[in-house]
Amino acid sequence: MCGIVGYCGSRRVVPVILEGLRRLEYRGYDSAGIVYLQDGKLIKHRSEGKLSRLEAIIGDAIIAPAHIGLGHTRWATHGAPTTANAHPHSDCSGNLVVIHNGIIENYHSLREELKDKGHIFTSQTDTEVLAHLIEEYLENDLVAAVKKAIARVEGSYALGVLWAGMPDALVAVRNQSPLVLGVSEHEGTFLASDIPALLPYTKEVIFMDDMELAILKADGHQIFSLVTGLPVEKKVTTIDWNPAMAEKAGFKHFMLKEIFEEPQAITNTVSGRINPETGEVVLPEIGLTAADLADIDRIFLVACGTSWHAALVAKYWIEKYANIPVEVDIASEFRYRHLLINKRVLTISISQSGETADTLAGIRIAKEMGAKIITICNVVGSTMTREAHGTVYTHAGPEIGVASTKAFVSQLAALFLFTLYLAQKKQTISRELGLELGQELIGIAGVVERELPRLQKEIEHLIESYYDCRDFLFVGRSLNYPIALEGALKLKEISYIHAEGYASGELKHGPIALIDKDMPVLALVPQDEVYQKSISNVEEIKARQGRIILIGTEGDSHLRTITDDVIYLPKVHSAMNPILYTIPAQLLAYAIATKRGCDVDQPRNLAKSVTVE
Repeated sequence: MCGIVGYCGSRRVVPVILEGLRRLEYRGYDSAGIVYLQDGKLIKHRSEGKLSRLEAIIGDAIIAPAHIGLGHTRWATHGAPTTANAHPHSDCSGNLVVIHNGIIENYHSLREELKDKGHIFTSQTDTEVLAHLIEEYLENDLVAAVKKAIARVEGSYALGVLWAGMPDALVAVRNQSPLVLGVSEHEGTFLASDIPALLPYTKEVIFMDDMELAILKADGHQIFSLVTGLPVEKKVTTIDWNPAMAEKAGFKHFMLKEIFEEPQAITNTVSGRINPETGEVVLPEIGLTAADLADIDRIFLVACGTSWHAALVAKYWIEKYANIPVEVDIASEFRYRHLLINKRVLTISISQSGETADTLAGIRIAKEMGAKIITICNVVGSTMTREAHGTVYTHAGPEIGVASTKAFVSQLAALFLFTLYLAQKKQTISRELGLELGQELIGIAGVVERELPRLQKEIEHLIESYYDCRDFLFVGRSLNYPIALEGALKLKEISYIHAEGYASGELKHGPIALIDKDMPVLALVPQDEVYQKSISNVEEIKARQGRIILIGTEGDSHLRTITDDVIYLPKVHSAMNPILYTIPAQLLAYAIATKRGCDVDQPRNLAKSVTVE
């Protein structure tokens, strides 16, 4: 999830690009770069770190008399956040540059092919492959070369391409990554990954669709379908947003925007790592050999907060499909207890930032005791990723809201990928089951995307009877018990309502004493292996006059006989229920907090990353 900007027109290009990047820095802040064409030559400036470091490097060049260029602010996926890995990336000649948002899934094989043909690579990124691949096909027609290169590429991309041999035009391509054009009769033509970059200059925009290519010039643009090769007529949309609304893409809060980005976060995390035809999982950065995996007899999952809930889900998955015993530890406890760890123990840390102090301390102790370390993390180059033997990166992009949403579901996706990978390596599941589960994981993003708008509307209506409650219970069984914990955490941290999550079967061991007509209880009751047990627990709540919200499987008419407040979700494989059932729990917390007038994105007393003990 990077920010890209391009411009050709009458203005000096460097200030335009820098202002656009400044407005998109929330999309990535690992490194930044800019390129512009002046006197027939491409001039490139790049820097690791935030945009301010790039601005310092540019210095007086900000007044360069150039009128066409590209810029990029990076959220690292392939390769550490260094200057060498910063965009734009050049071909061998230095006469062609590319900026890119997305993931090129088959970059490794393309890179090896191009190296055999004499291409020299200077970065670790997947993006650099695009510049060299276009160069390989480039003769006199940039558009034809881009088309041939794209035909070889698998993955997601929003591209901007600038070639010194075509000095008056930019080429842009979109597939599964956002790209919007800005048009202005007087200012010129713009491209960006998000609307905020365009608003200082124009509110007239064109949203590109997948597999479309655009040619941008100062006096206009053309758009073509990469499928048919024919020109495409696109509607120009007038945007009526203020800057704050634009940064949030029209959503009221970052948290809601990030909930709606969850399908893309899941897709980005899964893409290129699982073969949809065979179900085979490939994790090239795992850092463990087949012999290492064969030697493992126990797994420790170590995490804090929301990441700990993801670990609890993974325990069910790993023990069921990989047949290895799993312990789940809260990192702040793990680091201080008497650990029984040796070289046959695999310790997996889970952290959005990769800097969580307690988790980092825990894996250091485990490593000293001989354990192999894997980290599941969203930030390339973070401390945990550097200190682990291997990584499984999530690709959720920057998460601005303090309450974790898309980072959590992408952690679940990564943990299920790891489960399948381990089960396949240890041969504890059949090929048929591996394929079925792999396809279910690939497909869950589409299910979430289809259901989000409906769920948001239903839940906004439902919470009218609940938003002023002082207490809340969340209950679930098996895989959905951790989601009950996560739902309660989301509600308490952003709405300040006292909320607790319980395993449904534990109600009779104490919490049922709290049930009365004033106590709301949200129960997760999908039609899974423990459905009948879950329904029995709900009936016990009803018998004590508890106020019940049920989240269950579409078509389960029995739920309506228990309560009027039912949220239905599509039937999916039970292994995917934790991902799917997370969504309404997040939306419920968001809707209640918003109704109560709480600061959703920055709840009191909380920070995004806990980097001190």
